[in-house]
Amino acid sequence: MPDNKKKTRRIDFKVLGRIIKLLFKYYPGLSTLTAVFIIFSAVVSSIPSMFLQKVIATIGKYYESGDWAAAKQEIVPQVTLLIVLYTLSVIAILVYRQLSAYITQAFLFQMRKQMFNNMQNLPIRYFDRNSYGDIMSYYTNDIDAIRQVVSETLPVVLQSGVIVLTVLFIMAYFSVWMMLLVLLGVVVMLLVSKTVGGNSSKYFVRQQKAMGKTEGYIQEMMNGQKVVKVFCHEEQSGRDFDAVNDALFEDSFRAHAFANMLGPIIINLGNVLYVLVALIGGILMINNVPNLSLSGLAFGISILIPFLNMTKQFTGNINQVSQQVNFIAMAMAGAQRVFSLTDEAPETDDGYVTLVNAVIDSEGNVTESDVKTGQWAWKHPHGDGTLTYTPLRGDVRMFDVDFGYDPDKQVLHDISLYAKPGQKVAFVGATGAGKTTITNLLNRFYDIADGKIRYDGININKIKKSDLRRSLGLVLQETNLFTGTVMDNIRYGRLDATDEECIAAAKLSGADGFITRLPEGYQTQLSGSGSNLSQGQRQLLSIARAAVADPPVMILDEATSSIDTRTESIVQRGMDKLMEGRTVFVIAHRLSTVMNSDVIMVLDHGRIIERGNHDQLIAQRGTYYQLYTGAFELE
Repeated sequence: MPDNKKKTRRIDFKVLGRIIKLLFKYYPGLSTLTAVFIIFSAVVSSIPSMFLQKVIATIGKYYESGDWAAAKQEIVPQVTLLIVLYTLSVIAILVYRQLSAYITQAFLFQMRKQMFNNMQNLPIRYFDRNSYGDIMSYYTNDIDAIRQVVSETLPVVLQSGVIVLTVLFIMAYFSVWMMLLVLLGVVVMLLVSKTVGGNSSKYFVRQQKAMGKTEGYIQEMMNGQKVVKVFCHEEQSGRDFDAVNDALFEDSFRAHAFANMLGPIIINLGNVLYVLVALIGGILMINNVPNLSLSGLAFGISILIPFLNMTKQFTGNINQVSQQVNFIAMAMAGAQRVFSLTDEAPETDDGYVTLVNAVIDSEGNVTESDVKTGQWAWKHPHGDGTLTYTPLRGDVRMFDVDFGYDPDKQVLHDISLYAKPGQKVAFVGATGAGKTTITNLLNRFYDIADGKIRYDGININKIKKSDLRRSLGLVLQETNLFTGTVMDNIRYGRLDATDEECIAAAKLSGADGFITRLPEGYQTQLSGSGSNLSQGQRQLLSIARAAVADPPVMILDEATSSIDTRTESIVQRGMDKLMEGRTVFVIAHRLSTVMNSDVIMVLDHGRIIERGNHDQLIAQRGTYYQLYTGAFELE
């Protein structure tokens, strides 16, 4: 157990060092300037004891003679110098606080930007394995913990550290014996801080993790409120929330309980040390004990009084640092989670075949174009330095493909299929048969374990993922609309599409009818994933978004599952126009939507058990026939 604790502490300090390194990486000049101002103000706040010693010694020197004019001549320059230094210190404090505020927010800006950009490059597998609520917690609680340490903890620790070192040097200058006494008291304070602060740190780390779980559960319940209510699950949801909330309460209570104990203990230890310094210093002074110091001054009242002041200052700053231990622990817990996201390995892409605008002449010769031509080709560089251009046609073939989301559990077994340009291929089968998995492989959301997938004769592993996905249109069962206008959501399919092209795509999908009846038509604002639209309307927009992209290959994954029968007939007519000349993969439970497919694949437990068109499969009187006649149910 102790080894684990030591390991955790090492990781914490490593993470703290990484935060400091990033600060100086992003803002080297401003960070250095801020550190200089902090150090200057800390040194200035440490030296009044030296001036106090000189003033007391000067008064003692002229006390018997009563020559206060001479005393004034010595004291006034010292006081004037101190006032000047304090004035400069106040200016330094004002400047570094402004700089610190700017650097903190700018640093958080950089961290959020890095987190988001890296998140955009993560594979789909990451989002399958991590809850959205927990990921959101990285951007809220964990980032806020880092804000605390950057804006407050690091400046306080640097300032207090400089003050402690400066005061320690001044103590040694005046009296080594008294300095050792103060250090002995500080050792006791540090041991207490380690014991109490270590416990609070442990629970602050647990609090940060529990907060992420609680927020994740809340978001999950918010997204599923309709399901919760329709199944009368409110009480059970409340009990489940109480469980995660109780864990958060317990960890937070213990973290703050230990943290609140630490301050009073350190303050009172400092008071005890103050009394000991006064008592022992008085004994040394009364008994004329020889003083050991760097200054060579005899120990007297002019040293004891400043020493009491320095003791208070010394212990006060030790208390300041000890109080920051809790914030450092919490920030390290948050920073570890943030860095776990930024360090997550991005989606790999070894592809080198790209999609380019092309001009294809009457003889089939392909040349690359710098302008949009409406025709596309695969640009394929070869090892010998030559280039070949293959027209984008939408020919997709799979050969002996095996795949499993978990390496130990295969989902697809020996899948082989082909889809010629312009063909409509349908997948039919029960939930979990592997239909959606096939389309995930075509998009390279996941890579196959064995076999090959070729697109226009090119192994898709050679095609850059962004270019591959740009050539595929995808309409999912779950629609995702974004905050913005209806027009913006349609244009999401192709950002350079004109308004006229977006409206044409909406008409093609059958969405134009309801859009024109909206309060502001195509400029109607959507929010909350289009919560002000019906499920069917959201699906129509999703289809329009795919249509405006004008891809040669379309993947329709239960695209009409959320649309009523009447609306489906409207959409189907639009989709028939959309599918003309395109290779289309259709996943559907309604057999009426796949009857006109060129080929229908019947899947069962990751294997293709039947294939053919509707008439051929009916004639076989196999599984498809029994599904069509109602002898079997898809589920």
